[in-house]
Amino acid sequence: MVGFGERVPPIEPEELRAFIQEELREIRTSLGLIDNLQLVELHVEPIRPRTGMVVLADGTNWDPGSGAGFYGYRGAAWALLG
Repeated sequence: MVGFGERVPPIEPEELRAFIQEELREIRTSLGLIDNLQLVELHVEPIRPRTGMVVLADGTNWDPGSGAGFYGYRGAAWALLG
């Protein structure tokens, strides 16, 4: 089911290619408009942490090691960023 404002992708390969390229252009444009980022405070560790992940830990229910704050995940461990 297609929601309001969503386009239905075409079936023909050449039309599908153009459709995908246009969608990717729209995504690139949208990402370029981001001028700030707000992290949601986490109360539990993410299920599948990955290298490069940045989170905001509450420091009470989930304390990665140095209390509340911003942590980065690298080398199988969380490091306090600030």
